Amino acid sequence: MTGKIVKDIMATDCVTVGLQDNVFEIALKMKQHDIGFIPVVEGRKLIGVVTDRDLVLRGYAEKKSGSAAVREVMSDGIETIDSQTKIEEAAKIMAKQQVRRLPVVENGELVGIVAIGDLAVRGKFEDEAGEALSQISSDKNNVKVH
Repeated sequence: MTGKIVKDIMATDCVTVGLQDNVFEIALKMKQHDIGFIPVVEGRKLIGVVTDRDLVLRGYAEKKSGSAAVREVMSDGIETIDSQTKIEEAAKIMAKQQVRRLPVVENGELVGIVAIGDLAVRGKFEDEAGEALSQISSDKNNVKVH
C-alpha cells in the first residue's frame, strides 16, 4: 500500500458542466447520476465546481431561477491536486480544506476526482479518511463527533 498515488484510486469518468449550462441542467445531471458534485470546465480546463450545497445556498435560497447561469452558483478558486499526489497527502488536504472531494488536474485540465470514499476503501488509509470525514462533519455542523 505504501506509495500509492491519487491516480491509482481516482474516478476518471467525471460528469461535468460548462458555463453555457444553467442551474436546472446542473440539478438534472445531479439527479440522473446520483451525485452532489460537478466540476465546471471550459473544454477540459477546470474553472470551478458546483455542489448540491452551492445549488441550495447560492441558487434556491437566493431565489435564482432554473435558468440562472452556472457562474452564479459555482465555487471557484477551489483546491485541486495532481494525479501523482500521495494518497496520505490527499487525505490531509481534504481534512484541512474540509472537503469530501478533490478535483485532480494536470496542466489545469481535469483528469479525475478523488473522493473521501476512495480513500476509505484503501485499508491502510481508513484511519486518515475517517479522521478527515470526522473533522469535516463536525466542523460543518458545529457538532463534535465522538
